[in-house]
Amino acid sequence: MRSLLDATAPYIDRFKGIRISTRPDAIDDETLTLLKSYKTTAVELGAQSMSDTVLSANGRGHSADDVRKAARLIQRYDMELGLQMMTGLYQSTDALDRMTAEAFVRLQPATVRIYPTIVMDHTRLGELYKAGRYRPQTLDSAVELCADLLTLFDENRIKVIRIGLHDTETLRRDMLAGPYHPAFRELCESRIMLNKAIALLEDKPCGAYTIAINPKSRSRMTGNRKSNLTALQSMGYQITITEDDSVSLNDIIILN
Repeated sequence: MRSLLDATAPYIDRFKGIRISTRPDAIDDETLTLLKSYKTTAVELGAQSMSDTVLSANGRGHSADDVRKAARLIQRYDMELGLQMMTGLYQSTDALDRMTAEAFVRLQPATVRIYPTIVMDHTRLGELYKAGRYRPQTLDSAVELCADLLTLFDENRIKVIRIGLHDTETLRRDMLAGPYHPAFRELCESRIMLNKAIALLEDKPCGAYTIAINPKSRSRMTGNRKSNLTALQSMGYQITITEDDSVSLNDIIILN
């Protein structure tokens, strides 16, 4: 760790600071004192779940209490706290994943990353999948859940800086199953807009409606390959979209 930090020393004054990611059980006063001396400004914890049952089943090697203790310690050292979670882990459920997100909110991190679980070959999870003992989330179920989590964090002013894995050669080569999509975040943001539209239209009779949105939200509202408009049409609503700069990015207004 010192050798890596030493390598940054000649350049650190050009930047605001260093962001690192580590295990919750790797954090203590000695480590944070060292990191602080090298101008580390943000520490992200690979919490993954706040269910001890899920953590144990997936061999994570730390507990939910380790996450809580590490989070409080990082904040005590006046560093930016980031938390990372995985949805759809072995023996997890949507309810447990929502519980994890709610537990994150109580810890008040500055940032969060959300990673739906992808099954990779040559791993224990891959073996469980091949043996029929683990069923990963479908893409649609992962999008629906992560859209809810994104809304939860947004409502609590917690910045979600990543949803879904980066596209890599290793991922494409070794992925066995799971809800991977190269534009996963966009799918989640689009689902949020669809859910908002459904909520606004559910008490209205079927028919033609005009929806006003911010110009920057058009792709979110239409959905991938116009999937949102198609979904609304299947429910009996023919939607025309108009753009209005006065509408906020995440809002929808029914004009008629």
